[in-house]
Amino acid sequence: MSRGVLVTGASRGIGRAIVTAFEELGDRVFAHSTAQADLRDPEAAQALVERAVGELGEIDVLVNNAAISVANPPVTSTYEQWVAAWQETFAVNIFGAANVSHCVVKHMVARGEGGRIVNVGSRGAFRGEPENPAYGASKAALHSFGQSLAAAVAPYGIGVASVAPGYILTERQADRLGGPDGEKIRAQSPFARVGTPQEVAAAVVYLASPQGIWASGSVLDLNGASYLH
Repeated sequence: MSRGVLVTGASRGIGRAIVTAFEELGDRVFAHSTAQADLRDPEAAQALVERAVGELGEIDVLVNNAAISVANPPVTSTYEQWVAAWQETFAVNIFGAANVSHCVVKHMVARGEGGRIVNVGSRGAFRGEPENPAYGASKAALHSFGQSLAAAVAPYGIGVASVAPGYILTERQADRLGGPDGEKIRAQSPFARVGTPQEVAAAVVYLASPQGIWASGSVLDLNGASYLH
């Protein structure tokens, strides 16, 4: 049966691969981009869900993929840069995801047919991000939010899980992977490579499947054994 799927941050990279993976299953996908709705704005987040419901008819699956990363190294950032990076990062990566999730949960509960929410987190939540501490902290918060939400909505047949990718070969990472740090980054994994957007998308599709319901509350590492905890 065709499902209605909302994917945030879907214009490229992992988000675009997730859209493609669901579409290949025959699902109907609403692919969000920043141009459609700035998730830093709570009203825009609410309007996005309403628009997605209007176009899809229903939302069976939400994938919280939209995220930003603003460099804010603790030693060299000015205080103004430090504060701005934390505020901007959390506004999108946490508050945006939480607000979209709240609106989707209300919709799913009202429908009474369950649903799935999958958050795209990061290995950085565990490994640390010394140059981007706001990003790492926001992804740790996203994992925790997903677990809290999973416990809250399970009685309504809604499963919530997260994936935690390491380095993925996307447009955003292409310059760094092709530069002097590329070999060191690939060597972090015993497979001597980084992941692909399609590998992340495959995991998201599984967690959103009927068979993935028992993984609700989990955080699935997708880092090619580059970080074990």
